[in-house]
Parts: sequence; C-alpha cells; structure tokens
Amino acid sequence: MQWGMSYFPDILVFSDLDGTLLDHRDYSWDAALPALRALRQRGAGLVLATSKTAAEVAPLRARIGFEDWPAIVENGAGVLETGSDADDAPVQYDRLRACLRDLPEGFEGFGDMSAETVAGITGLSVKAARLAKTRHFTEPGLWHGSPGDLEEFLAAAREVGVQARRGGRFLTLSFGGTKADRMEDLIRRFGPRVTLALGDAPNDAEMLERADRGVIVANSATPPLPMLDGEATGRIRRTRLEGPRGWCKAVTDFLNEHEPAEDTRQHG
Repeated sequence: MQWGMSYFPDILVFSDLDGTLLDHRDYSWDAALPALRALRQRGAGLVLATSKTAAEVAPLRARIGFEDWPAIVENGAGVLETGSDADDAPVQYDRLRACLRDLPEGFEGFGDMSAETVAGITGLSVKAARLAKTRHFTEPGLWHGSPGDLEEFLAAAREVGVQARRGGRFLTLSFGGTKADRMEDLIRRFGPRVTLALGDAPNDAEMLERADRGVIVANSATPPLPMLDGEATGRIRRTRLEGPRGWCKAVTDFLNEHEPAEDTRQHG
C-alpha cells in the first residue's frame, strides 16, 4: 500500500523521537517494531515531530518506514514534506541569520560554530553535528552576556519578529511555530477520524493536549512532565514502560481500542 499526500487515514499518529519512539540511551526503535508494523497494516499515518533538523530526520524517517508522511521538524518551526531529501534552500534560516546581524551582541548560534564545536557542546559525533547545523527554520545557540543584556537582546529580537525559547542548554530563535501548530495544519490537510500524540518533554505538551488521545512516555533520564489537563479525564495517559517499549504498548492499546472505520478509504 502506498501512503502519502493523497491518502486520508482513519488514524493519524504524531510522535516525538528522542526518549519517546527512540530509546534515550542508544536511539534504537527496535522495541517499537510490532506497533510500527501494526500501524502500517491499518494504513495509519505516522508524523514524526521533533526538534531535529530536516537533514537529521529525512534518513531516519526512511529507515523507520514512514517516508511517505510529512515530519514536523525544528520543534514545529517547519515541516519536512514527503519525498523531500531536506536539500531545499534554507530561505527562512538565511533570513533569520540576517536578522541576528542587527541585534545586540552576545548570542552565538550554531551558524557561528564549527561542527567540532557543536559536537563538543552536544555530545554528538562530528558527522551528526554537521546534520544538526543544517538548519532551515531555527537557530539554537548560547548566550554569553549578562542577564540584563539578554533581556535587551530578547526585546530587540521581538521588535524584528524573532521569537526565543529557552531550553536546558540552548536559547533557540525562530520566526515562531510549535509542534501543535504544525499538527493542526496536518490534521486539516489529512482529515483523520482520530489522532494520537506521544511525547515525553515539555515541548510536547501542547501537542498531547491537542490530540484526541495523548500519551506521556516514561523517561527516567529527564524530570517527569507536570500533570496535564487531559489527564483528569483519562484523555491523556502515562506509560510505565520507557521509550520505545512504552510507545509500542501505548500504540498497540490505542489500535485495539479503535476499530477501523467503515468509510476508511484511499484517494488518488
């Protein structure tokens, strides 16, 4: 069965990668293979939703076997379309970097760093760091100035339409957009009967709340997510198993709870 832009799925799954579908230690998804096969057999869609770049996601998406579905990249600032190899010109990123030249000094972005420097900061291999530097929508980096200077920098960034999100290590700049924003776009495009979202981190919370069913995947390597609104009604659940094992059980349970709709169909 061919999926992709012309297919309207009964079920559409949105999934974070690191610590969710991918094991946080070795980045393996082997434990999730039974559920991935079940999704394929049902003709369900799987949209990867991650902070990774398109260059990082494209080969990974192909290996997982859902390259005929879009992926949400750079924390929702953009979408890697089906059939794309992530070689499109980074027009938005170039515009973002141009804006940085007019902002107060103190921010050092990935575009200012060598692959070796990014590897040293992140723990990635140099090869992986080069992919992480191949950006289209966002610019993560380090702040080297004082807290007061940072506030001045952020105010100046807002004046030119640049938004900033603070993470555990990096300050990430973009022209806006979240995983939940891109999720909304794709739901409107594909019109699924029911949606499932899985994640383990704060930047997944909006996506989990937006889906018909959300799953917080256990990850002992990070602090647990605070209680989300949907948990009170059971619409959002938590796994006991970690990473791809928890992901596999949650997706399998979801498929068992949702019988195929009679009008599930293929167009095109």
